[in-house]
Amino acid sequence: MNLRKRLRELPLHVMLLPGVVILFVYSYIPMVGITIAFQKFDPIKGLFGSEWTGTDNFRYVIQMPDIVQVLWNTVFIASMKIAAGLIVPIIVALLLNELKNQLVKRGVQTLIYLPHFLSWVILGGILIDILSPSQGIVAQLFKAMGLDPIFFLGSNQWFPFVIVLSDIWKEFGFGTIVFLAAITGINPSLYEAAIMDGASHWRQTWHVTLPGMMPIIVLMATLSLGNVLNAGFDQIFNLYGPVVYESGDILDTLIYRMGLIDAQFGVATAIGLLKSVVSTILISVSYYMAYRIANYRIF
Repeated sequence: MNLRKRLRELPLHVMLLPGVVILFVYSYIPMVGITIAFQKFDPIKGLFGSEWTGTDNFRYVIQMPDIVQVLWNTVFIASMKIAAGLIVPIIVALLLNELKNQLVKRGVQTLIYLPHFLSWVILGGILIDILSPSQGIVAQLFKAMGLDPIFFLGSNQWFPFVIVLSDIWKEFGFGTIVFLAAITGINPSLYEAAIMDGASHWRQTWHVTLPGMMPIIVLMATLSLGNVLNAGFDQIFNLYGPVVYESGDILDTLIYRMGLIDAQFGVATAIGLLKSVVSTILISVSYYMAYRIANYRIF
């Protein structure tokens, strides 16, 4: 019986093989480069000829004067993205659920989902044009109201919030569809029972819809904990500049500048290794919490 079952499942395992090979080639073999974090890496001498420095690169990272600010920027921006990335899609999903015209409902879903397919190279160019202090639409509106234009992408005060709001613009459509799917899974008899009890529309939302969405809300919240150190390299790299390094420089952009611009390969790899270790711990904790709270498991 077990042999028959294994033979029946054999094609499924064979189908997994290409993915496993690609994962091994592109994710596990490059991990040999971690050794650069313990070297004074010289590209000419290579991985095996460079001088070994032990933990000097890690000590250098800890003593960097701006590492605390960069860490704070990373956690602050990522945390705001996680919070807004949960709240906004839930609210939009509840509002869309109230729309009875299916044509309008599908049209709105398509419009809000569209930015998800655009890269930050394109969206960054659009944002730079919109927020330009000289000719941008926002600056023109400010002037029409008698206000001074604000250079949003050049202000340390406004830059983190622009990052969060633009991330919501790009991704809240995807989250909305996830929560709409959760709403469609709620048993209609619960609404009928609520109506029979005289519950208003607001009461139905509060006592039936939200509790029905709660498992997927808890699941998305716990899984997002693993992204606390991922504030979004593509987005910030396409939008920031030296004038907003104080509020916009995150771990990923610091790694890019130190590794590819300043040629401090060992230090950049040490920062990346520290980030990966902490992220692995956070992801493990978030998956454990998702299993304990929402009974979510991959295998």
